[in-house]
Amino acid sequence: MKKIVLIRHGESRWNRENRFTGWTDVDLTELGIQEAVKAGELLKKEGFRFEKAFTSYLKRANKTLNVILDKMDLDYIPVEKSWRLNEKHYGNLQGLNKAETAEKYGDQQVLVWRRSYDVPPQPIDRNDPRSAFADPRYADVPKVYLPDTESLQNCVERTMPYWHDAIFPSLMCYDEVIVAAHGNSLRGIIKYLKNISDADIVSLNLPTAVPYVFEFDDDLNLVKDYFLGNPEEIKKLMEAVANQGKKK
Repeated sequence: MKKIVLIRHGESRWNRENRFTGWTDVDLTELGIQEAVKAGELLKKEGFRFEKAFTSYLKRANKTLNVILDKMDLDYIPVEKSWRLNEKHYGNLQGLNKAETAEKYGDQQVLVWRRSYDVPPQPIDRNDPRSAFADPRYADVPKVYLPDTESLQNCVERTMPYWHDAIFPSLMCYDEVIVAAHGNSLRGIIKYLKNISDADIVSLNLPTAVPYVFEFDDDLNLVKDYFLGNPEEIKKLMEAVANQGKKK
């Protein structure tokens, strides 16, 4: 049996402040670190033994992965980073409070910006300090690939080549791998694996730092998928994510 565990990063500072984050490099809160500790301890308790890890270029995912691997005594395994696993780019919304934005534009419009499949927010100016175009971590990425806004569809199209070229083929060499990334880049992978429709993907809410396990047979056919943890607790965490973009 082969396994890939997908995990969204722990709570970030802008998760706590209910802000659109996207490609902005925001650190974890103390709660986010503790969420990662809990995830690492749970994965170790359940007998997982990762041999390869993948993550994005953003510190909230990097640190979540580092904490998990440390708790599992797996600090030595190879870690591969890719900008293709970054969060969806929220364009000019990055840094804005979600509830305040909903007060101004309405819950439905914010839901469209957050979760619709093919409608991106307004783009960010490439001269804006928040833009990725001047960020040194993307210096080797061809400018044509750097977004100034993204819909979920754009995020999926950016993420999936890395899934096909790097993550999924790693199961040919390893039995267990972990991917620490972001709500929307992971939703793209889940959409593909579970054949979720463009309409239904809107309602998929991934809580922070909850391991999502995908098991494959020796022919790499998906056999089953499940979250690790208390189902009722995970349900409440999902509902909390869904409510982030609503007016108070």
